[in-house]
Amino acid sequence: MIDLHALTSALHLLSASWQPWLVVLPGLLIGLLFHAVPGLTTSMALAICMPLIPYMDFLSALVFMTAMYTGALFGVAIPAVLLNVPGSASAVGTTFDGFPMAQAGRHNEALGLALAASCFGQAVAYVLLMFLVQPIADFAIRLGPPEMLVVSFWGITLIARMRGRNFARGMFAGLLGLLLGTVGLSARGAQRGTFGLDLLLDGIPTVPAIIGLFAAAELFNLVRADYIVAEAEHRKVDARRILAGVRETFRHPLTLLRGSLIGAVVGVLPGGHAIANLLSYTETRRAARDKSMFGHGDPRGIIAAEAANASSEGGSMATLLALGIPTGGATAVMLVAFSMHDITGGPQFMHDHKDLVYAVILSNLAQVAILAVVGFGFIYVASTVVKLRLRALIPTVFALAVIGSFALSQNMAGPVTLVVFALIGWVMQRFDYPVAATVVGLLLGRMTEGALLRTWQISGGEASYFLGRPIALTLFALLIGSIILPLFLRVKRA
Repeated sequence: MIDLHALTSALHLLSASWQPWLVVLPGLLIGLLFHAVPGLTTSMALAICMPLIPYMDFLSALVFMTAMYTGALFGVAIPAVLLNVPGSASAVGTTFDGFPMAQAGRHNEALGLALAASCFGQAVAYVLLMFLVQPIADFAIRLGPPEMLVVSFWGITLIARMRGRNFARGMFAGLLGLLLGTVGLSARGAQRGTFGLDLLLDGIPTVPAIIGLFAAAELFNLVRADYIVAEAEHRKVDARRILAGVRETFRHPLTLLRGSLIGAVVGVLPGGHAIANLLSYTETRRAARDKSMFGHGDPRGIIAAEAANASSEGGSMATLLALGIPTGGATAVMLVAFSMHDITGGPQFMHDHKDLVYAVILSNLAQVAILAVVGFGFIYVASTVVKLRLRALIPTVFALAVIGSFALSQNMAGPVTLVVFALIGWVMQRFDYPVAATVVGLLLGRMTEGALLRTWQISGGEASYFLGRPIALTLFALLIGSIILPLFLRVKRA
């Protein structure tokens, strides 16, 4: 529950100085701008701004970094909708219905949907965090290697069933991604799949691979077109239509709330922000009575993906603040900022600085309101991309993606990975293999392998070890049910 004394102290901290509020707008704009360019990431933006952190007080530094995170969580939706380029792994689900809406001339509505869902998801996550930060931390610390192993396989099976007409193809694509995710040095120091290349010792660069699978492969498909939106009258940027998308969002309250809750819970897990949007999209599609429009421009798909993507920030921050454990690259960089101020995140931080935790939560709720205004203006500028000829846009986007990939890896591994995975993505699309399943497998590869190894070491290879892990057994039952139940229903209908 809420500690009223700490909450009062937090309000005093935020009202005592203007400095925390002065960094909110720059932080939001940096987050938006970085994720409007394919290949640039939140962690990169945070790292570039890291030299400024020692010159701020700790509260201002936290507010500045969370503002960049907040802006980035919506910023990733802009290239996902307009170019079918997920700005990060957390926007993969947004491309499924966002880009078809843009191609149909409904890019204004799609971006309005994304903005409203993102703001709502973040607001819900931080309200939940205010009430449940300690219980969330207690739950996260109870998830050991067995639970993470089951979650990894469950994520792949859900995505395999979601995309493509053939479950076997989906599982093949997911397992391919899982194998690709284990390239490099293993947890025991063995080299796998490097072909003698030192550049692959740290594994396949994830962001360039994702951009290649989604963005570059889609650019190949657009080569013969003149514009993203075929009809000239549909290329207009219209504030009224953006607002229509915002209003449409709140006509689906159940989808909004479901996505927000899924994101807040899954965001607690390591790498959870990367699969929260996909899991929410899958669950929304499964629960829908009419599934025919999903993948062809259904607003519910954008709402589900963006609400979960945005709310995952709350779960990530809960784990960072309460346990001192980063769940992704962005929160890992934030943890470095903690050390710059000689502060260690974790239970002791929660006990000694609860007023700071509440101050961060309250500032993020204010950031949501500011993002609604700033994001609307940013949409108006970003939507002009549909007016550009593809003969100029395709090489520009591809060049930016290559530059971003190089900047991320600091060597040629990034650009080479992008080109190779662009070809893989094009072939998979050509033969109806779900690219999303490969992406999820790639993201979960190292985590799955590490969880499997640690589970084996702890259990000594005894299956009876799982009988003493009720959470793992529950998750395993849900995994089996998600595979068997759809097959049973299909046989029953036949």
